[in-house]
Amino acid sequence: MNWLECEEIEAVPGKMGGRPVVKGTRIEPDVILIDEEFGRTPEQTHESYPTLSLDTILRIRAFAHGHQLVP
Repeated sequence: MNWLECEEIEAVPGKMGGRPVVKGTRIEPDVILIDEEFGRTPEQTHESYPTLSLDTILRIRAFAHGHQLVP
């Protein structure tokens, strides 16, 4: 699975070692999925990461589900 296929994700050389992050942040998308695995709602994730919009969180979760990243 390639996170870069998600329009909410970017990889910038020199930023976080070139690892995929949510655009305009240093937040790795896996953090959003880990929150979901722990039963946190999108609103709770947004409270923890207020720089991420609720819409962005939902889009990343939907992308992960569509690409079978979440059981």
